[in-house]
Amino acid sequence: MAIAKAISAQNVSWLHGLAGLFVKPPRLQIAALCYRRGDKEPEVLLVSTRDSGRLILPKGWPEKDKPAFETALLEVYEEAGVIGKADPRPMGSFRSFKGLADGLRIRTKVLVFKILFEKQLKDFPEAGQRERVWLPISEAIEAADEPALKRFLRRHRSHIG
Repeated sequence: MAIAKAISAQNVSWLHGLAGLFVKPPRLQIAALCYRRGDKEPEVLLVSTRDSGRLILPKGWPEKDKPAFETALLEVYEEAGVIGKADPRPMGSFRSFKGLADGLRIRTKVLVFKILFEKQLKDFPEAGQRERVWLPISEAIEAADEPALKRFLRRHRSHIG
């Protein structure tokens, strides 16, 4: 009986190891948490997705040969026309999914950088493709369309502004 349990445990361990070969690690995206002073609390910038109009943080794939915080600055400029000053240290991360054109969804890890708002341009690369929405942090938490983003904003609320 003890031998059967030992052999069974080895088989299970082997299967877990084999299964790990087929699980893809999450792909990294870089997000910009752009904020500015508000009347009662800091305001956070959310942008709409191009396909469904969900409200999210501006984000994208890492840029080759650029530090991640520079990618965050580039994403907030391209998607919202915002210029700001980025903290070079990430404030945290959350898990998400990226929807692709063919309907496939891939798991991602989103690394978030704080960006202090300086100015907003009328003309920018994705103008007309997305809505830009500035909301007090408490309203942004409710308006965000990703559960993990809602949790991230709640958890980091005191570090924004």
